[in-house]
Amino acid sequence: MTEKYPLSIPCIMIIDDDESVREALLLLMKSIKLTARAFASATEFIEQYQPMQRGCIISDIRMPGMSGLALQQELKQRNACQPLIFITGHGDIAMAVDAIKDGAFDFLTKPFRDQDLLDTIDNALEENAVRLAAIDQRNKISQRLESLTARERQVLDLVLAGQPNKLIAEHLHLSPRTVEVHRSHMMEKMQAPNATELIKLMQQFVSA
Repeated sequence: MTEKYPLSIPCIMIIDDDESVREALLLLMKSIKLTARAFASATEFIEQYQPMQRGCIISDIRMPGMSGLALQQELKQRNACQPLIFITGHGDIAMAVDAIKDGAFDFLTKPFRDQDLLDTIDNALEENAVRLAAIDQRNKISQRLESLTARERQVLDLVLAGQPNKLIAEHLHLSPRTVEVHRSHMMEKMQAPNATELIKLMQQFVSA
């Protein structure tokens, strides 16, 4: 039974069917005081997967049962925020390159230097922090959108389309003054000081 840690603590999740590799990597992580968990298979990892766990994933490509590439596809379907680092044999380099093209963070060829792995992990943890920040921002914007009334949402869509208040009023069959009131409430709820900032905010929401 693998030990669980708070989701807020970055955790290095190691997946390899070779027990000696798992133990070596766990010792390496422990030597620099990094929290780590090890899994004997991709299936075992998926069964215990926690979507908002901070950290990164290190996985072999060739494993019995679910392969590393199959794991990558499963994580993509779940919109995983943890960068995936593959460790590969020389014969797996072509597969690893394809995995990078498909979204994997990086790959290292066995045998690799400990420092090369640690440098890659450091970069992956930075990337994970960026991804989590984007998710947090998207959730905040989503909550603001949900706070809008139906009319305020209509006004927002028309503001994003570049429509001035006069045309918004004509489109919605409202008086300009009523549009001004709805627009003011909408901008306040969205925490946007002007239309330019509102557009930037919504662009962040779409791209996050």
